[in-house]
Amino acid sequence: MRLEAQLAAKFKAACIAELEAVKPGNVHMLADGHGMTVQDFLHSAEVAADVIAQADMSVGQRILQAVQATNAAVGCNTNLGIILLCAPLIQAAWNRGGFITEEDVQAVLKQLTIDDANDAFAAIRIANPAGLGHSEYHDVEAPASVTLFEAMQEAADRDLIARQYANGFQQVFDGLAYYRQLLVRWERQAWAVSGLYLYFLASFPDSHIVRKYNSELAEIVRLQAVSFWQELDSRDNPKTYLRPLLDFDQALKAQGINPGTSADMTVAVLLLCGLQGSIN
Repeated sequence: MRLEAQLAAKFKAACIAELEAVKPGNVHMLADGHGMTVQDFLHSAEVAADVIAQADMSVGQRILQAVQATNAAVGCNTNLGIILLCAPLIQAAWNRGGFITEEDVQAVLKQLTIDDANDAFAAIRIANPAGLGHSEYHDVEAPASVTLFEAMQEAADRDLIARQYANGFQQVFDGLAYYRQLLVRWERQAWAVSGLYLYFLASFPDSHIVRKYNSELAEIVRLQAVSFWQELDSRDNPKTYLRPLLDFDQALKAQGINPGTSADMTVAVLLLCGLQGSIN
């Protein structure tokens, strides 16, 4: 299988694995939410995978064309954060022919250009994420005056996805180490993904909640998530904790709270895990 097809398959597999796990507040196989369905996300993964993994593209082109394909397919923002996080990982995989390290990702980020920023800004305008202010990622309504790396550095203190660009995907690599521990302990991918999602939700105020509402609510949700994450993490059989997680899921969705950034980070970890597997 050619590298392009392998990378597309790994991207799609990461998106699907995230959907198959219970993720309180977010769309998953057991519960739609926020006016979006699992089918919307599956369709988005399909069309974005065909674009984001293509050869001979810049990071910005991968972002813009994947968002354009998604918007044409489902007409709403299902995966902007996923695409922003996964495009540099896929670029690094192309540069290395597969397996990637932190250094490979950092090299991609340092090589980002003003053109990459303009393409990413155009993608953000198309996706029009909830609560995006004019100060996020510089002003996405104006032509870029800095590289995408520099723009993300400026937003890193208030946006977890931007922070990954600024710090070399540190939290994604940290999340991968935790995810692998859960896979060994539980031997069930879907439950390991649930644990990973709750790890992110409990560790960082969700940037999507901050943008849509405020930092105070994001911190309240983070603190709520801590107890659920710790309880799930303590279980030898995570399935015994399904009902409380579904109750938490319903409570968040009833309030219109969607921890979208935690889900985006989860997909990035799953893609990274796939990229560090065998590519032949």
